[in-house]
Amino acid sequence: MELFLIRHAQSYNNSLTDSSLRVEDPELTDLGHIQAGYLADFIAAGTNRAPQRKTYVSTPDTHRGEGFGITRLVCSPMWRALQTAYYISERTGLAPEVWPDIHEQGGIYLEQGAEGPVGLPGKSRTQILEGFPNVLLPETINDQGWWNNREFETWEVCYRRAEQVVDHLFKLIESPERIAMISHGAFMDALLKVLVKDVVLEITGDFEIPAPMYFHHYNTGITHLRFGSSGAMDILYLNRVEHLPPEMIS
Repeated sequence: MELFLIRHAQSYNNSLTDSSLRVEDPELTDLGHIQAGYLADFIAAGTNRAPQRKTYVSTPDTHRGEGFGITRLVCSPMWRALQTAYYISERTGLAPEVWPDIHEQGGIYLEQGAEGPVGLPGKSRTQILEGFPNVLLPETINDQGWWNNREFETWEVCYRRAEQVVDHLFKLIESPERIAMISHGAFMDALLKVLVKDVVLEITGDFEIPAPMYFHHYNTGITHLRFGSSGAMDILYLNRVEHLPPEMIS
């Protein structure tokens, strides 16, 4: 299995200098739409320059220089991820699959002064399908809103969620799938830490994530991972943004 972790394009909240103005489920900015277009063109027709030297995973990258060969497109149910996935869907013909568990840390919430962060509903099934008719939604997303006013998600809960996503990915490890996952900066950091921890634990029996450490991703930054049947993992590149003009990196 090959996994391309991709952060969504720039959202309204990303563009703010005053975090008190943030909204609970922001849309892409004008720049974000342009970034998503560049990303989609790159995924559909760009050159996947993965390293060719000997790696832990013996499976060769047969798509080097032939586009990315994505076979499956998955995304978070947050609007900015759906919008980003839409551009890739248009260029590749792949229908986006919503995986609710790859949403951003915190969930759908707004700060309410002394009350702190308060959970909100999130987009409903009807709203998502009206905006993106070809998206594939799990039955768990209904018209109550996919977040359904749950509490603000702590980092501890986010890491547990990342572990569940890793467990699901490892069930696909023997498959030839090349998955593009459109997610979010903080969750991608958590997912990568869990992946590194699990792989090293399998090999050495002991591992602790050093602190502070953070896997940064620009908007539309791509990280490419390759998995072998033995559970080994190659990190082929991190936070790749060569598809963007320098002035559009955010």
